[in-house]
Amino acid sequence: MISVMMRAIVLSGPGPVENLELKELPLPDQRDGWVRIRVEAFGLNRSEYHTRLGFAEGVDFPRVLGIEAAGTVDWAPESSGLVPGQKVVTMMGGMGRIYDGGYAEYTSVPQEQVIPFESELPWDVLGSVPEMLQTAYGSLSVGLDLQPLQTLLIRGGTSSIGMAAAALAKQIGATVLATTRRADRLDTLRERGVDHPLLDDGDVAKRVHAIFPDGVDAALELVGTPSLPDTLAATRVHGTVCMTGMLSDQWTVENFYPIGYIPSGVRLTGYGGEASDLPREVLQRTLDDIASGTLQWPVSRVYDGLEQVRQAHADMEANAAAGKLVVRVRPAG
Repeated sequence: MISVMMRAIVLSGPGPVENLELKELPLPDQRDGWVRIRVEAFGLNRSEYHTRLGFAEGVDFPRVLGIEAAGTVDWAPESSGLVPGQKVVTMMGGMGRIYDGGYAEYTSVPQEQVIPFESELPWDVLGSVPEMLQTAYGSLSVGLDLQPLQTLLIRGGTSSIGMAAAALAKQIGATVLATTRRADRLDTLRERGVDHPLLDDGDVAKRVHAIFPDGVDAALELVGTPSLPDTLAATRVHGTVCMTGMLSDQWTVENFYPIGYIPSGVRLTGYGGEASDLPREVLQRTLDDIASGTLQWPVSRVYDGLEQVRQAHADMEANAAAGKLVVRVRPAG
């Protein structure tokens, strides 16, 4: 008999990791226009940490967190063109905020945010890809329009997005500078192909101008508004800074006066995308490149089973890893 119940991690309300509770819930209903996915793995994201602490707006509790998932189609309407057993990823679109997300054995999402693919990569790798790729690819393409031979500064280089962006930028043919606040992670950046690892002492602009006197062509800001002025100062006239991340947990600039805040001639953009911003061919090409070994993908730690979600959240909160944290819903073996 087919089970009508599933296990999921439910956030009872804002607070510590103990508020993440493993529970049995009804299997998501079959709904027209929605696809039910059998989740195999999912990556952890800083936004889920923000939601757990109560920073996210418009979230009702209890809620199953998770803004991404990788797995197989369990049920789909005929109009979707998807079939049971087909490998898919999904991300964003209100997952884990407006409706229940990927921290579960099954999740149901709107069909327009489901992207099919073909790959024999293990699920822990596949689970790391959706949101990290969508954000890194969108930041470099839409946010920065990065071109071959340009110079790119990544502020927050040992974050999962930072490492993914560095890998994609090297494929494009850019020269990459990336920062870390920990001296013991400079070698990690070198091993990931970063041309100029920089220790972030708060004055990165000075270090950048010592290498490139005019500044970099492009900069990806992942730390947040506290470091944004220094990142802008590291960028050349007619260069572009893309604000994408908020590792510092600070979102806004108080008393923002653009003429005094943004250096003359430097362009400031932002990026925040959805599943529709990740072309299927880009996802497939990336998976193929990971499988062939031509693209280093920054999976840092893999946790076996939903029982490990609390530990994974604690590690994320402590910045205990460089790269992506992934939970495999059904442990190997």
